[in-house]
Amino acid sequence: MIGLAVAWRSAQRGLKVVVIDRASEVGSGTTPIAAGMIAPISEAIAAEQPLMRLGLASARAYPEFVAELRESSGMDPGFLSCGTLFGARDPDEAEALTRELALRERLRLPARRLLASEARRLEPALTPTLRLALEIPDDHAIDPRKLTPALAQAARAAGAELRLNAPVTRVTIESDRVTGVELADGHRVGAEHVVLAAGVWSDTVGGLPDEARVPIHPVKGQILRLHDPNGPGLLTHALRMTGAYLVPRGDGRYVLGATMEERGFDTTVTAGGVFELLRNAFELLPSITELVIDEAVAGLRPATPDNAPAIGRGAIPGLHWATGHFRHGILLTPITAEIMAAVLAGEDPDKVAPEDQGKLAAEFTPTRFSSRTHAVAA
Repeated sequence: MIGLAVAWRSAQRGLKVVVIDRASEVGSGTTPIAAGMIAPISEAIAAEQPLMRLGLASARAYPEFVAELRESSGMDPGFLSCGTLFGARDPDEAEALTRELALRERLRLPARRLLASEARRLEPALTPTLRLALEIPDDHAIDPRKLTPALAQAARAAGAELRLNAPVTRVTIESDRVTGVELADGHRVGAEHVVLAAGVWSDTVGGLPDEARVPIHPVKGQILRLHDPNGPGLLTHALRMTGAYLVPRGDGRYVLGATMEERGFDTTVTAGGVFELLRNAFELLPSITELVIDEAVAGLRPATPDNAPAIGRGAIPGLHWATGHFRHGILLTPITAEIMAAVLAGEDPDKVAPEDQGKLAAEFTPTRFSSRTHAVAA
């Protein structure tokens, strides 16, 4: 999804864009497994304020991004204004929620403490044993399985070319500058700029010296997709609890996720992972046992050493990265696309957001991982 969004925004600026994907259809990697939360306020961490600011800027851009995408593609991107509820199951979790509220008040982020009775009026299916809740009204969600084809169609409509079944084996470099990519069949695609936006596989592309790479490692997440035979209504907010979250799609479908496992490129689904997700959700939403399981699957989040994305110019002229988004790929899609399109068009990437949000792009330059930085052409 990141790559398609960058392609769409870049093609809109008049650039000639080719998206090269090893898969037979777009969005068949980690993207369709994601829950699709747009939740920078729920996921705010005091030690990650630059990432929080980037997420807030992207979340603010989402409504206009989705409206424009719907018009450009003629497709429904699956955006849902739902808000989030944090639920506490015991006194320790209630105390933790109180600290979470204090953090958001200190950061001036909208959040509201709810008594258990107030939370159950909003969501009657919540357990009667609920201790406390925290409401985040400005969080939303989107369905990546609807968003991805809409982005592909919008990119094509803007003039981008999509090449599928075309694995890239290496980036080609001549005279210390990127000149394009070579495919598995030996064919070369020449380009003035190459953007690596292959998620957890971005660091597996050949042809780059070690000092020019962005180190990416996979973090496994097991996830369940369920539906309610009775249709929508069981849950209208995204629900977060220790160890899990449940995201509604608005039509009776739900996504329950996700584990956090350092297992390399393993994507097996385990009984233990599924059990933990269902147990955590059941303790807050007992009626989840009545839902039908449609899919159990595992995906790989692309993580960097500092858990922040790499967006922008790389260590070699012509090389760019849009990867390493870890748990925030869906959230950060609009802002990543704007930053990358600005860079490729020769514009200032720090001007893609209002001035009061600071220099967002500067915090996430890929060269922060380089042991040796090459001169980059303006």
